[in-house]
Amino acid sequence: MRKSRGRTGRRRRRKHLQSFMDTVNCSHKLEYIKLKKWLKDRGFKDNSLRPAEFWDTGRGLMTTKALQAGDLIISLPEKCLLTTGTVLSSCLGEYIKKWKPPVSPLVALCTFLMAEKHAGEKSLWKPYLDVLPQTYTCPVCWEHNVVTLLPEPLRKKAQEQKTEVHDLYMSSKAFFSSLQPLFAENTGSIFNYSALEWAWCTINTRTVYMKHSQRDCFSLEPDIYALAPYLDLLNHSPDIQVKAAYNEQTRSYEIWINSQCKKYEEVFICYGPHDNQQLLLEYGFVAMNNPHSSVHVSPDTLLKYFPPLDKQRNAKLSILKDHNFLENLTFGWDGPSWRLLTALKVLSLAADEFTCWRRALLGDTISARNEQQTLNITGKICHFLIEETQHVLLQISQMKRNSENPRNHLALVEALYLEDLKILQKSAEILSNLNMAAT
Repeated sequence: MRKSRGRTGRRRRRKHLQSFMDTVNCSHKLEYIKLKKWLKDRGFKDNSLRPAEFWDTGRGLMTTKALQAGDLIISLPEKCLLTTGTVLSSCLGEYIKKWKPPVSPLVALCTFLMAEKHAGEKSLWKPYLDVLPQTYTCPVCWEHNVVTLLPEPLRKKAQEQKTEVHDLYMSSKAFFSSLQPLFAENTGSIFNYSALEWAWCTINTRTVYMKHSQRDCFSLEPDIYALAPYLDLLNHSPDIQVKAAYNEQTRSYEIWINSQCKKYEEVFICYGPHDNQQLLLEYGFVAMNNPHSSVHVSPDTLLKYFPPLDKQRNAKLSILKDHNFLENLTFGWDGPSWRLLTALKVLSLAADEFTCWRRALLGDTISARNEQQTLNITGKICHFLIEETQHVLLQISQMKRNSENPRNHLALVEALYLEDLKILQKSAEILSNLNMAAT
């Protein structure tokens, strides 16, 4: 027994040492030293979190002491936060206040980031700007040929986002030109499209929610953004629960952890219960084994498995559409969703069962034949999606060989499809077991 405990203890120590070796403390780096000093000057009290590089998540924050559930892990004073209030108190303020029609809070923040980045050494926010990513991996920054590889409905959302940023740029050009008196250089070279794209991504990926009162100098879009230096180094984990909010009493943005964290481990927060498509769209990364992830099934895919000669086909489709059963049909880690099975159950109704469609929508068993057909078609759809996913993965593999294609963007699409493949294979296994149990 003693020997066994000794080996276990050594294994634990090795594992702890390995995780420590997989982590590189970055506190000594000049940009982080300058950032910490800058934050301290604004009232930030040092805590147990240190910037580090992790082998699996990249840059993040590790703890130098064990954390318990209920611990306050970070408290960032209001002076450290970058909000529309910060923008209005800068030299941009008077231009924003007199511009008609009013700019949105988002445009104001984007303009401030672009102007401060252009100011370089003269910027009061330089220590923060120096640790921001220079480029982003969100689909809004991707080439068209990589965006087209994305699965629906993500592809559509990514294209809409690209259009949104382009429209934002076009509609803001006149306002950018009005700022010319502030700059020696032409505003067209400072506030160009790539600068706006960078600023938009910074806000979209890094802001925390903080509601501000409505100001007349801004348009009616909600003013809910705050950039939080240092705090925004915390990475996402879908399994973590935290309490995060602005505290009116302490006038600080605070995060409280709801779980334990060992010394020298990475500290995570949760950005929300997002699936991988949402994480990629909004933040530019994919989470491995994400419990919230699922594979979407389009209505077109469903209809491949039902004969067009079925006289009640259009009526069935109308019923599904009216009851919102043609959207959000998915395969997850626990197999086909109830919504997907229900939609297929309605489409599988025989002519003499059609009047039972209300019962089918409620999940009632209509007949053994209907149940079996639903299960068979669900299995066929699952295998079709597996083949389709493998085909796209092969396509990505070939594209990666071409040095002209952006490998990091392709790697993200590949990671997304590899996760989808794992979900579909798990679903196929579950369906196979269900079929065996039914026969």
